[in-house]
Amino acid sequence: MSRLLYQSFQQHTSLSEEDFQQILRYFHLKTIKKKSLFLREGMPATTIAFILSGTIRAYYLSDTGAEQVTQLAMEQHWIGDLYAFLKSEPARQYIEALEDTEILMVYSQDIEQLYKDYPQLERYFRILFQNAYVHTQQRLNSALYVPAAERYRQLLERNPAIAQRVPLIHIASYLGITPESLSRIRKQMAQS
Repeated sequence: MSRLLYQSFQQHTSLSEEDFQQILRYFHLKTIKKKSLFLREGMPATTIAFILSGTIRAYYLSDTGAEQVTQLAMEQHWIGDLYAFLKSEPARQYIEALEDTEILMVYSQDIEQLYKDYPQLERYFRILFQNAYVHTQQRLNSALYVPAAERYRQLLERNPAIAQRVPLIHIASYLGITPESLSRIRKQMAQS
């Protein structure tokens, strides 16, 4: 399973097999049971995780207790409260497994050590964090300017499996619409 992490590293940098085996020592395998939390608001956000298998959602709780999903992630994606992680602040989000999930976690102090020992990883994580920022900007722009039906279509184009693996209530929250609106959109798509 760690081969998925190696492939991810290879997308943006070059690592020898020997270097990867040394780097892997800084990562910790963890299994998260379905409906269990990996991170809770207020906890120290000292890790980020690479998903080997399973599906995870990140969400905030509003003052009224309503959940707002900010991220849906599956295999070969990273997950964490990135803002809190980078700022060394307590988490502001909850991160929950939607399926039994296996992750490789890395601690912030270990990433700093990896940057020193393997400078090519600094490039990898810089690109990763830049891509996360760009994705966040795109989501914000979409929420403001793109109709909900088109946002749903785009989500399915990027990740067709999401509709089978993520409950519709979480997809609706991620899109910023009600579950009823998502049901109408799905019905219209099925008819056309």
